[in-house]
Amino acid sequence: MTENIVVFRHSSVGIKSELGMIYVDPFKMKESPLDASFILITHEHYDHFSPEDIEKVAGKDTTLIVPESMKGKAQEASGLVKKIITVKPGEDCEVEGLCFETVPAYNVDKKFHPKSNEWIGYILKTDGRRIYIAGDTDATPEARAVQCDVALVPVGGTYTMDIEQAAALVNEIKPAVAIPVHYGCIVGEASDGEAFAKLVKEPVKAELKIRF
Repeated sequence: MTENIVVFRHSSVGIKSELGMIYVDPFKMKESPLDASFILITHEHYDHFSPEDIEKVAGKDTTLIVPESMKGKAQEASGLVKKIITVKPGEDCEVEGLCFETVPAYNVDKKFHPKSNEWIGYILKTDGRRIYIAGDTDATPEARAVQCDVALVPVGGTYTMDIEQAAALVNEIKPAVAIPVHYGCIVGEASDGEAFAKLVKEPVKAELKIRF
């Protein structure tokens, strides 16, 4: 179910789909594949919106999708992609054949990701599955209402959910597969993925994808 999903480092995700390669928050890319059909950005922090890494994955026909609230910031990448599309939280979208929903991503007990910034996570509808890429978020009511087949959730703590909170979230929403991200680079330890996996309960299956 997840053989077409790669987590490069941190929260940098690649998905091979029927519409081509989809990247979410490319960051610290070691290679320059230049093959993106779509690049989706969750928010404007440097470890999620990196023009340097967008340049490594973007091709001449790439569409960049960003939150409406970072429309101005996104212009830093305008020369690297064919077009930029903005979206808001809580939308059901279709962009050039790519169908997805946007889920608010924010902190409930921290100041790093205010709800008022209208930053987002994505539920990608591709290859008959719903893939939830949570972005930098806590276990919000909106996250707890997500229905998906695969969930990629941050576990590093400090700026997002920690291991226990992320495990509790996936145990509640019950995707078939839960993949931990946002650890072992800027925040969290490389062992956090294994600690998360131990807390995930059946029927959910935890898979570790980050390439250290």
